[in-house]
Amino acid sequence: MEYLSKERYDEIAAELKHLINEVYPKVKEDLAETRAQGDLSENAGYREARRIQGKTISRIRFLQKVLEHSRVLDPDVLPKDRVCLLSHVEFTNLATNTRMNYQIVSPHEMNLEEGKISLKSPIGAALMGGKVGEIVEAQVPSGTLRLRIESITWYRASQK
Repeated sequence: MEYLSKERYDEIAAELKHLINEVYPKVKEDLAETRAQGDLSENAGYREARRIQGKTISRIRFLQKVLEHSRVLDPDVLPKDRVCLLSHVEFTNLATNTRMNYQIVSPHEMNLEEGKISLKSPIGAALMGGKVGEIVEAQVPSGTLRLRIESITWYRASQK
């Protein structure tokens, strides 16, 4: 079971709908056109259309499974005094005295460019359950990071 924010769940559902209603019918149409061109053994267009069809079907099935095994997480029922899924955490790397701010999200929402780290990443896992002022240790490939939690905040995407 994966937990997603409402925004991410809606994004995945929209992508799935787009693939099923718009992309796949076009792929089927392209496949039929290339099949009609004759000898399939020497038809590179047909092989490419089949490859695209396979990728599209694979993506549709993946997204269907994600939605089937996901639940939308209501941030209003989560604890506000400790780090948990969907919280924004500001922390300091004590070795370098560098402050960082990330939102803890499910692996399906992770996006470092948007400041979102997975709760399954070494840093995300170490921060989970921590409270302001606590020092946690994260085992990363380069060694152990000691991180002090500076603040925990909550806001929805519409509040940014």
